[in-house]
Amino acid sequence: MMPPRYQEIPAAHIPVAQTEDMSVTVRVIAGEALGAKAVIQTRTPITYLHFTLQPGATIIQPVPLQYNAFVYVLEGSGLFGTEPVPGDNGQMVLFSQDGEDVVISNPADTQRPLNLLLIAGVPLNEPVVRYGPFVMNTEAEIIQAINDYQEGRMGRIDA
Repeated sequence: MMPPRYQEIPAAHIPVAQTEDMSVTVRVIAGEALGAKAVIQTRTPITYLHFTLQPGATIIQPVPLQYNAFVYVLEGSGLFGTEPVPGDNGQMVLFSQDGEDVVISNPADTQRPLNLLLIAGVPLNEPVVRYGPFVMNTEAEIIQAINDYQEGRMGRIDA
């Protein structure tokens, strides 16, 4: 129930950082990593990082204690957490909320880089109802959103 907003950030303007030994690269879409901070503004604080770890690399990424965090493995396989859990291409790994950072490793015996998304944020703890592109808290709000859309009351984004 807020005015629409759009931020267009070309890929060339998304901050990229690397470890000193260049074994880990991160594209900082939202949040912060390796000293780089995202250029987008989010409605709620979130972390959205695209990591690439070379074989043998490990990264310890700070994540606030109140956040839920998970990785989605885009390519390769790795180990996740302080008590390492394996994750492979196309899998999601959910981290426990028992610390203020997450550990991600690409074992040295692998042949490929590990490419993944790390996404984290404060849980909303609210009901979620969706219909098409509309996401609200109740069915009544969904109906109102559809009516607002059909009547042209959704607001406007100036270019």
